[in-house]
Amino acid sequence: MARYLLRRLAFLAVSLALASVVLFVLLRMLPGDPANALTAVGAGPEQIAAARHSIGSDRPLPEQFTHWLGQLASGDLGTSFVSSLPVGPEVTARLDVTVPLTLAAFVLAVLVAVPTGFVAAYKRHTWYGALLSGVSQLGIAIPVFWLGMILIAVFALNAGWLPSGGFPQGGWSDPAEAFRALVLPVVTIALVMSASLIRYVRSATLDVLGSDYLRTARALGSSFGRAMWRHGLRNGAVPVISVLGIELASTLLGAVVVESVYALPGLGSLLATGIAQHDYPVIQGVLFVSTLAVLVIGFVADLVQRIIDPRLRGRLSGGAR
Repeated sequence: MARYLLRRLAFLAVSLALASVVLFVLLRMLPGDPANALTAVGAGPEQIAAARHSIGSDRPLPEQFTHWLGQLASGDLGTSFVSSLPVGPEVTARLDVTVPLTLAAFVLAVLVAVPTGFVAAYKRHTWYGALLSGVSQLGIAIPVFWLGMILIAVFALNAGWLPSGGFPQGGWSDPAEAFRALVLPVVTIALVMSASLIRYVRSATLDVLGSDYLRTARALGSSFGRAMWRHGLRNGAVPVISVLGIELASTLLGAVVVESVYALPGLGSLLATGIAQHDYPVIQGVLFVSTLAVLVIGFVADLVQRIIDPRLRGRLSGGAR
């Protein structure tokens, strides 16, 4: 197990290093000059050259990349070209919105999708089983921004129950207001995510219901509930865990859309501002942290799969000898 963890950690480190190279190169290939955000409209060549020199964008690319890697090695995400403020604290402050939003939506989606997907599979020959499957298919086709606007119109503008957007100035110093600000964004993400998860849970449940080990357990006298709990749950959870990791990672990366709809000051809005201003350190900082989170989520999902699946544990033990 220790050898496997070391291999996975080494793979994570290499993946993060490669991602940093790709991120740096692709950003420099985009059209636009970050110096334009620092100068007035109609600025002359001397002013633009001075702006480039002040932010270091006139230096050779290898030198810029080496400087950025040195900053990353020391835990520094750099300094914003536009605001001249450290990127690290700004990213950390935005995580106070994005992380609770993502995790709350993920938990709500799982709580909805797991029992719904199981019922849709177990009662697949009934009208409500078919209805659940049909609704999940419809939910996948709904754009998240459109759903967000519908929820705003119904629950914020018409009913007035919840705020239509924004986040308290004091952040989580007022938990009740912060929670109210995240209710609609969380529900928006959770509904779209649960529609996709229901299909996977239903498929995994159908595989378990048709398995030989479940029929054998029933033939030996186990009740359906006991057989599902002791044998079906673990086997059915293995493929679903992989999907859960992908959904959580994609939700974190896709938060920019929902945060834009609800005007939330999260990583998404910070990334959008950085892109509009060609603020390379901000873009690099947000994408680097997001990439790190995605890699860590994938690592944890793979580890959980190997813990609950005896076949993977056996393969792991065999590879470690």
